[in-house]
Amino acid sequence: MAYLEITLQVAPAERPAAAGVYEKYQQPFLDAAPGAVSKELLVRDEDVQVLHGFRTAADATAYLESELFTRDVVGELSPLLKAAPDIRIYDAAA
Repeated sequence: MAYLEITLQVAPAERPAAAGVYEKYQQPFLDAAPGAVSKELLVRDEDVQVLHGFRTAADATAYLESELFTRDVVGELSPLLKAAPDIRIYDAAA
């Protein structure tokens, strides 16, 4: 199992729009991204995180290069961001 964590700096007023992007692409992600297992939206006072679960770290890396991510998700989220997203991949395999 591997996790892709994307932390987004989104102003509180823009969070409903960011959540809408999450909801719009949650099922397409689960249906089409190779190795996709889960996707969760985590909202904190300081930021918004999207935690993606994958079978492997290679699947997570491939998703970051996919059109679904680069064109669709990034295209819709970019105007809402106050800073570049912090992207991290964690490999939970022991």
